Amino acid sequence: MLKLDNVTKVYRVGTFGGRELRAVSEVSFEAKDGEVISLIGESGSGKSTIGKLILRLIAPTGGRITFDGVDVGSLKGAALKEYYRCVQGVFQDPFSSYNPIFKADRVFQNIRQEFFPRVPLDEWHAKVCHALEAVGLNPEHVLNKFPHQLSGGQLQRFLIARALLLDIRFLVADEIISMLDASTRIDVLNLLADLKARGLSILFITHDLSLANYISERAVILYRGCVAEMGVTGKIFDRPQHPYTQLLMASVPRLDQKWSAGEPAPKAVPAQLTTGCAYFDRCPLPAKDASCAANRPPLIEVTPDHWVACSKL
Repeated sequence: MLKLDNVTKVYRVGTFGGRELRAVSEVSFEAKDGEVISLIGESGSGKSTIGKLILRLIAPTGGRITFDGVDVGSLKGAALKEYYRCVQGVFQDPFSSYNPIFKADRVFQNIRQEFFPRVPLDEWHAKVCHALEAVGLNPEHVLNKFPHQLSGGQLQRFLIARALLLDIRFLVADEIISMLDASTRIDVLNLLADLKARGLSILFITHDLSLANYISERAVILYRGCVAEMGVTGKIFDRPQHPYTQLLMASVPRLDQKWSAGEPAPKAVPAQLTTGCAYFDRCPLPAKDASCAANRPPLIEVTPDHWVACSKL
């Protein structure tokens, strides 16, 4: 369905754009129909940038994104509008997606004006109510309310219902539960799982490993814009191969253990590497050498559908 092929995004930063910031570097993966893929990494790893690239909010510097074999970057006019009928996004802060001076259900009116202008009002209202019920909301309780009158979880469900009105096939879910309380998180996660069961594909962007393990079939681990490890979620979580993935797994708090101070992990170096392994400065492997700093490691399939960007394992 949706495929990224060596996608790169470089920003010009500094005085007069004299420096380059490589936010995403040669990232490749594919999302299939009805599949949930988790995009995992620490802050600044390029997760949200990839989501924006898929949604065409920003343009890639290099590489290609295709949807059903069609280059997304070439879409214009009616073709681009049709793409947005199939691909939508929901973002981290639900309150920032609404204008506080308008009622929250104005997001549905915008969809009607853009995509369904000829649908009669009564029929449209029934369609909106059906979409709200599909995400677990009672239309009588949430319609005609201002954003401040609804909870964060309700506002996120509004945005998912807006996407459902378009009968979308692919959803970019960018940290959509990170600002919700624990009791609401599981409801939204179960909603995503239900949508997946209906055939919707989801890119679940998160830094929370437990959530990724809960919901996704496949995972992509990002570090400084590069893919460190990817494949079947169970294989990555049960037997992480890349040193960065192992560090992430070791950092997850456990309910059955108290916190204890161990050896501090090496800190990330802010310099952006344009060649070589992105993890070189923090890599603890004794086998690392000058070739690691000079050449970017290829993704190696260590077991079926389990890929690692390291040549020293």
